[in-house]
Parts: sequence; C-alpha cells; structure tokens
Amino acid sequence: MWCRGIRGAIIVPANNKESIVAATKELLREMVQANGVETDDIAAILFTTTSDLNAEFPATATRELGWPQQVALLCGHEMNVPDSLLNCLRILMLVNTEKKAEEIEHVYLGEARKLIGGKT
Repeated sequence: MWCRGIRGAIIVPANNKESIVAATKELLREMVQANGVETDDIAAILFTTTSDLNAEFPATATRELGWPQQVALLCGHEMNVPDSLLNCLRILMLVNTEKKAEEIEHVYLGEARKLIGGKT
C-alpha cells in the first residue's frame, strides 16, 4: 500500500461560512468518489485558500460530513501571486491506496480547471 496525494480545487462563490463549507464539501465528495476513497484510508488533508477567503476554516466541512476525528487536517493560505485565481480553495488529500500514481484522478471543478497545467 502507498500513500498518494490527490489534488483538487474549486472557486468559492463568496467569502462567508456557508459558501466555504459548501464548496469544500462538494470538492471533498468529488475527490473521494472519483478515486474510490474510504474515509478510513485518508491519512491527512491540507486545505489552502487564497487570502480573500477567510470567513471559515475549510476543514470544518470534514466534521460536518461526519468524517473520522483521527484524520489530520491543516488549513493555510496560498501565496498571494499577482493575477492568480481569486476565491480559490485547494485541497491536497493524502490517502493510503493500492493505486499507482498514474491512476489517481485529480479533481478541478468549474473555473478552477484553469489550474490544470499550472496556468494560474
């Protein structure tokens, strides 16, 4: 078994608790579904937001989803790079899996698809 990283990103429509939590839940659900992840296989999740998102910790969404308390969570801000996407939430989920690295499906929703290939 290997520990693999699954990347994901989504644009949050507004800087308020409800929007941040809802977007985080949507992205987390898509990431686990796309990769067949069981919550017990999650080693850790790193959440980052652009500096314009600060109304809530994205990690709050995992608790509202009822995910195990033992999952290590960390929130932080992205670098403030000029001309980068605004209102962007990124997730790096570390999971224990039998999948090879090339079998992992990274999930970029909506406008965050611009991040594929390192465009912004």
